[in-house]
Amino acid sequence: MLFVAERKPLSSDLMPKGKIQRVTGNLDARGKKFAIVLSRFNSFIGERLLSAALETLERTGANLRKNVKVVRVPGAFEIPQAASRLARSGKFEAIITLGCIIRGETPHFDSVCAGCAKGIEVASVETQTPISFGVLTCNTLEEAIQRAGGKSGNKGIDAAMAAVEMASLMKKI
Repeated sequence: MLFVAERKPLSSDLMPKGKIQRVTGNLDARGKKFAIVLSRFNSFIGERLLSAALETLERTGANLRKNVKVVRVPGAFEIPQAASRLARSGKFEAIITLGCIIRGETPHFDSVCAGCAKGIEVASVETQTPISFGVLTCNTLEEAIQRAGGKSGNKGIDAAMAAVEMASLMKKI
């Protein structure tokens, strides 16, 4: 049996006295530099993610011509290495990773997904540069289509927004 604890708001007696310092990022990309690492494998999906990410960066104030670099890699497994190199360059406030891995008939899917996710995590932590995860890991092509502009929205938007917010937050911390 699974036990789920009910969340209750803290009573005013338990809240710390005085003001609590809160630090949050914002969605203002003006003057910030971003790199996008895009997998060419499953490019039909990747290009949809890229288009949404670029539009989001532009809407949040990024100068696409001057402050955004798009780097294309062969597949999702190569994303972490390129993202790490870009982060280590010190030229970018955040990196956005985009791609699509679709489950096949072999365990290869699991290896690529795990390697990609872990590599991006390690690169972000080691470089202290925000690297957002916009790599779809889908069971079917239909699922990928839904997550790249269908009923489920476009995860390229989410990855770009996370990068913008984290770039802002890291400057404040």
